Amino acid sequence: QVQLVESGGGLVQAGGSLRLSCAASGSILSINAMRWYRQAPEKQRELVAIITSGESTNYLDSVKGRFTISRDNAKNTVYLQMNSLKPEDTAVYYCNADLRLFRSTNYVPYWGQGTQVTVSS
Repeated sequence: QVQLVESGGGLVQAGGSLRLSCAASGSILSINAMRWYRQAPEKQRELVAIITSGESTNYLDSVKGRFTISRDNAKNTVYLQMNSLKPEDTAVYYCNADLRLFRSTNYVPYWGQGTQVTVSS
């Protein structure tokens, strides 16, 4: 069974740091783009950061210079290093990855279950 499992969320004071991890497991042949989204209460889910298979990255404007996305292909894992956190970063963070499974010809997006990040002022 293919799954993405996030970890690293928690409660932190403003100005602090957290590192999120998301590990993909199962019958995975290859992984294309990997992403982090977040959803705050009563707000739409938004794309925070993306890293391609070639390790090009792009970020939501409000997190540029504070967040860094990276990946470890040997571990099928994507990370999100979050520094200088602000209360407005409070949200459930979800990872998303385009996976190609064995005996499959297409990449299909999979989602993790989400991890809560709370930043206190």
